[in-house]
Amino acid sequence: MNDRFLGTGATGQGVYEYALLRIVPRIERGECFNAGVLVYSRSRALVAARTHLDESKLLALDPGVDVAGVRAALRAVEGVCAGGEAAGQAAGDDAGRRFRWLVAPRSTVVQAGPVHTGLTTDPAAEAERLLALLVK
Repeated sequence: MNDRFLGTGATGQGVYEYALLRIVPRIERGECFNAGVLVYSRSRALVAARTHLDESKLLALDPGVDVAGVRAALRAVEGVCAGGEAAGQAAGDDAGRRFRWLVAPRSTVVQAGPVHTGLTTDPAAEAERLLALLVK
């Protein structure tokens, strides 16, 4: 395979994928807000999560929500992205497999939205940029 097929071209930019992490405190109501971003770069073998929980939004949607539980769920997502012991059963999986597992549809309080793509020279910096633009 050539570099262009893998997503790295003459500009040094590579393809990355991302999904927003949404908080859905009451599944039956369907209300949600963004609390993080997942970024995956195949060419860099990177999967990263950046999170920011706005407690006031969370409590506005569900005053009785378990805030500590939501924070723990976000930390668990970050742990899976980090790999190693923090990833639990996913510790032996490569970055792509961990990303695909995290973005799989599920009915939980923390959900990933649709996957989007882009081009970047620095996927880790892109995660920070997306967090600032779409979450904070």
